[in-house]
Amino acid sequence: RWPKTRIIIRADSGFCRDAIMAWCETNDVGYVLGLARNKRLQQALGKEMEEARLACERTGETARCFRDFRYRTRKSWSCERRVIGKAEYLPGKANPRFVITNLSTRDADAQHLYEDLYCARGEMEKFIGNEFSRKPRRCEAQGCAEQNRIKEQQLGLFADRTSSATLRANQLRLYFSSFAYVLLRRLGLTGTAFAKAQSTTIRLKLLKIGARLHLTVRKVWLSFSEASPYASDIAQILANLKQHPAWSPPG
Repeated sequence: RWPKTRIIIRADSGFCRDAIMAWCETNDVGYVLGLARNKRLQQALGKEMEEARLACERTGETARCFRDFRYRTRKSWSCERRVIGKAEYLPGKANPRFVITNLSTRDADAQHLYEDLYCARGEMEKFIGNEFSRKPRRCEAQGCAEQNRIKEQQLGLFADRTSSATLRANQLRLYFSSFAYVLLRRLGLTGTAFAKAQSTTIRLKLLKIGARLHLTVRKVWLSFSEASPYASDIAQILANLKQHPAWSPPG
């Protein structure tokens, strides 16, 4: 459908499996996955960790540097792959991390790949457009708020309420809530005070409000209070939605 669209999978080390990586490589799908550290990986990053330690002791602040190298497990991987090692030293604590990718060095260097692509994997909407045109930025907080979208799905969209009898039914429920949320954000909330609001805020302030329901033979009437503090926002959201033909009622 979209032959020029590039797909890149970002995930933690639980998805770092040879079957997944081999499928991505065969089907021209990019991946940036967390890689659980082991003695061999830590030895490969030894020089950089020492440099980070000395820099941290000298300045008293967190120091980090990166190494880009090739690596293969002894048994479980079918081929050698590109690994990025982050050698980070916090005051009094070493914090080495690793990611694996099939993206080339032309796509992203080691620091950019780790900080801008991997760390921000939970903030997907920030990367709409040309992903590799972004200037490198440093992730100050550990994890770079990487699970924000996942938490919104779990808490704000009730992803934990999977009470249907089958897996497919539960998945369909998650699809509906996710699609509704994304469409509302992209089409309805533009230009309002809720344009960057999280799902919980949207639900509590815009959807979970009191109203009087009146049923007739032909219509359903909803009467809202004129004193609603979000009346103007709701009116703007409705106007935004009406601008899109797919949302317009049939004539």
